[in-house]
Amino acid sequence: MEMERVEDQIRKSLADNVRRGFEGQYFGDVMVVGGGVSGVQAALDLAAAGFRVYLVDKAPSLGGHMAQLDKTFPTNDCSI
Repeated sequence: MEMERVEDQIRKSLADNVRRGFEGQYFGDVMVVGGGVSGVQAALDLAAAGFRVYLVDKAPSLGGHMAQLDKTFPTNDCSI
């Protein structure tokens, strides 16, 4: 489920690049190791910059330690 959401965000980022005039430009492959908050954000940023991104993580779901928290600072919102 989480991986599908990340894949959708990456596809949307790539679509935004096409609209901005990067259509057909390919900047290379990048592998982001770690599916925590920083890894997911890095993957999204790299995809938006025109790279083909491979996001890998040892855990079966994304989110890292953040997914284990029940509340987040400063709003005490649910982390999931």
